[in-house]
Amino acid sequence: MGLVEELWNAGKMPFRDGLYRSDDTGSEVYVEGPGAYHPDAGQPIPFRIGGPFHVAEDIEEHGTAEADTYFESPLPDGTGWLTGGGSGMGNIGHLARLDAGRSLRWVAVMSRSNPFVGVRYEGMHAVFTNDWGNRLTLDLATPALG
Repeated sequence: MGLVEELWNAGKMPFRDGLYRSDDTGSEVYVEGPGAYHPDAGQPIPFRIGGPFHVAEDIEEHGTAEADTYFESPLPDGTGWLTGGGSGMGNIGHLARLDAGRSLRWVAVMSRSNPFVGVRYEGMHAVFTNDWGNRLTLDLATPALG
């Protein structure tokens, strides 16, 4: 079991924005808002996956945070689960994909997204909603999110 999965099983996650996989690889994640106080609350949340980074060094430098889970939902195709929630002072959100046995596949940490409170599906697209009604859509067929 890797470091990211150990953290997840302990109810924690890395603190810095990123897509952290259970094999301890990671990719930059860019979320440009809108956050809790953005005047366009209720709008789509831009999301982009960037280049790789060294996960162990990242966790050592930035630390960890509690992962408060607000929802858990089975994937439409039965291959696993999606969970989401928040952490910290209310601005941090996270999303995680679990396999059918509920083992972590990845967790995405976003410091400017606000906590996520629900998900609905459009095929293999997951549409997440945060606590201000903002929406983030992810294509779960994308290799990085599979």
